[in-house]
Amino acid sequence: MKVTGKVWKYGDDVNTDVIFPGKYTYTVSERSEMGQYALEDLDPEFNKNAKPGDIIVAGKNWGCGSSREQAVTCIKERGIAAIVAKGFARIYYRNALNEGLPIVVCPEAVDAIEAGDEISIDFDKGEITTPKGTFSFPKYPDFVKGLIEDGGLIPHVKKSLGLE
Repeated sequence: MKVTGKVWKYGDDVNTDVIFPGKYTYTVSERSEMGQYALEDLDPEFNKNAKPGDIIVAGKNWGCGSSREQAVTCIKERGIAAIVAKGFARIYYRNALNEGLPIVVCPEAVDAIEAGDEISIDFDKGEITTPKGTFSFPKYPDFVKGLIEDGGLIPHVKKSLGLE
């Protein structure tokens, strides 16, 4: 699997209340609506200009804070192809895999990437290609690759059990 997109870059410790504003937690329940509120309080330009296939690049501890799943769902529903970060909060990392949202830890690439760059991520090779060079990251284990390719944990389990 390979994705190419424009970068939206953010810093360290972006929490789930900023990714999906807490004020919508109990009022927005439809997945299809969640994407329009992604990063609303952090970057008002994001929802005006982000395109399906774009990529988020962030510092350390992306997704810290509460375990709210909407913080992953809104990014996926917005059409973001992947997130590359220096590090992820543990629960956000797991929620992203459960949703089938590709995420990569690659601090060296994050340092080289600028907002607005176009980058490519080749998950099969474990490489991120940027204007400043190519950076390696550990390839996904087969199980995680299956989660991503199948669109998340629930579709993956259904497929594995022949229930599709």
